[in-house]
Amino acid sequence: MKELIDIIVNTDDAIKDLIIRFGNTTYLILFFVIFAETGLLIFPFLPGDGLLFSAGVVASAKSLNIFLLISLFFGAAVLGNVVNFAFGRLAGNRVIKFQNQQFQKYLLNATKFYNLHGGKAVIISRFFPILRTYVPFVAGIAGMRFDRYVLYSMIGASLWVPLFSLLGFFLGEIQWVQDNYGLVFLLLFLTVIIPAIVIFIKRMIKKRKL
Repeated sequence: MKELIDIIVNTDDAIKDLIIRFGNTTYLILFFVIFAETGLLIFPFLPGDGLLFSAGVVASAKSLNIFLLISLFFGAAVLGNVVNFAFGRLAGNRVIKFQNQQFQKYLLNATKFYNLHGGKAVIISRFFPILRTYVPFVAGIAGMRFDRYVLYSMIGASLWVPLFSLLGFFLGEIQWVQDNYGLVFLLLFLTVIIPAIVIFIKRMIKKRKL
């Protein structure tokens, strides 16, 4: 549990500490974190974007293998989404009645997002914390075809994982980046999500005019 809290609060230093303490088992720990964030409804707060970027930064110092990381992260992201989707398919309306205000709020936002964007939501949600945890679940409830869902999930993972991991890998050796890690990640995150937010707002305005 302590390791999990450290990863959330101070991701890059936590990964370095994991390598010292657990060696190659670190790969499995990182795999589980990405799997849990994308596949288990109770872990929307895990730092998916930050973990990918930080792991890339650490890999730039040759402490981890970037190619193995990307492969494992891709597998974790897709497997997590499939498990999440299956849970939504099996649970159906019973889970919608779950009496928890915060859970219902997240679920409602994910449902609206999915209804507006259809299959594209599975890809787009990869880049939005919380949404990438709940959109797969909603897709399962909505009865989306499994083969179609897996295809969108793989496309989303193939964009999300290399983007953040490789940027961390290539920027990690720059001293200014090391000294301003938090600022760099924030700018990167905003650069990725702002275009999607703008498109979302434009479509909302267009629908209201119709």
